[in-house]
Amino acid sequence: MNVSSTPSMLRALSAEHRGRLMRFAREVSIAQGTRLFNEGGRADRFWIIRTGRIELDMRVPGCRPAVIESLGHNELVGWSWLFAPHVWHLGAEATTPVRAYEFDAAAIRSMCRDDPALGNDVAQWAGQVLAHRLRSARTRLLDLYAPNGAGSTV
Repeated sequence: MNVSSTPSMLRALSAEHRGRLMRFAREVSIAQGTRLFNEGGRADRFWIIRTGRIELDMRVPGCRPAVIESLGHNELVGWSWLFAPHVWHLGAEATTPVRAYEFDAAAIRSMCRDDPALGNDVAQWAGQVLAHRLRSARTRLLDLYAPNGAGSTV
């Protein structure tokens, strides 16, 4: 999947809103092979990747988890924190060592409630990411599981 088609925070948020959000950022290092979250778990944080790769995956009954997308520099990892019931819809694993900015979801949601313009920008950004991820998931699952390559023509 084309990484540049995923909206980055740099393109989606105004400089003022980016700055306010980044005040809550905590720099973290994530070891290769670390599972960040699993489907159904509590979505209480999110990340913006500085370096490294993280794969998003989806459980498929009777099969290994299907990799939906590989994320890298400046990409948002996690959107489920923003929308109730705040439960992860996919899983995520670091496929290389990762350096990222980590954000506490409750603090950011509170900040967004207090500043509707910021909340709108963050919701628009997350919504664009969500739409992209849904298209990626659909395409990837059709490629993996459609009989005789039927997914490539849909």
